[in-house]
Amino acid sequence: MVVMILVTGATGTTGSEVVRQLAARGEKVRALTRDPARAAVPSGVEVVRGDYLDADSLERAMSGVTAAYLVGVPDGEAQHDRALVAAARAAGVPRLVLLSAIATGDPGVGPFGSWHAAGEEAVKESGAEWTVLRPSSFASNTLSWVPAVGAGQPVPNMTGAGAQGVIDPRDVSEAAALALTDGRCAGRTYTLTGPEAISVPDQAAVLAAVLGRPVTTRDLSPDETLDHLRTAWGLDEFSAEGVLTASAYVRDGHNARVTEDVPELLGRPARTFREWAEDHKGAFAGE
Repeated sequence: MVVMILVTGATGTTGSEVVRQLAARGEKVRALTRDPARAAVPSGVEVVRGDYLDADSLERAMSGVTAAYLVGVPDGEAQHDRALVAAARAAGVPRLVLLSAIATGDPGVGPFGSWHAAGEEAVKESGAEWTVLRPSSFASNTLSWVPAVGAGQPVPNMTGAGAQGVIDPRDVSEAAALALTDGRCAGRTYTLTGPEAISVPDQAAVLAAVLGRPVTTRDLSPDETLDHLRTAWGLDEFSAEGVLTASAYVRDGHNARVTEDVPELLGRPARTFREWAEDHKGAFAGE
């Protein structure tokens, strides 16, 4: 059987890196995106158009696939996760790797805790070999600070001194690439974190040391957080309230979890936030 690995969300934070890593290994890769003309992929990668709510496009994308990386767009009804799993199941894809999120199923996180729960259930009931990846907060989330850092302004802090096991998304992608090609990962749910729990002020201090200039933070009250989410992030009321609840969960110390799943999977320590910052300091320096 010819191996064909489908990567959904192929232009996103983890999907684009999964495509790159698999292509570098010589795997046959199909990249799913809504706009193939704008997809920058390595030579030899097949690019196909698809939309998570267009069943016909998913059917075509899943044809002949032997493993699929499923990256749903989080939503209150988990319809994207379920649509991807349903298409994979209908096509008989034998191996599925689902990108979920840390604390999935924990009601304390608020609405975000249920966004991937139905997808996890669906993939486990799909009849395929399955692996679920639950990463913690991405180091790349701090790229939203670029405008404030560039202007010498404090970055907004919605989580106080609450620490998280911030992870370099490249480690998530490497774990996904491994799970897609190695059946020994099947039947496992991995909680992927960096090597330490680190708060927003701690991240700012690391970034300041890397850039060689001050990076300060400003704690936001709940009302200020909601206003920031509505104006800077453009969220609707429901989504903003969900982020506020999740931020309180972190602020109260409930997401300060660090696991050994990355070292177990990759055979090396997880990258630190400082390593990520060193590799991306150009983005903050306007390069």
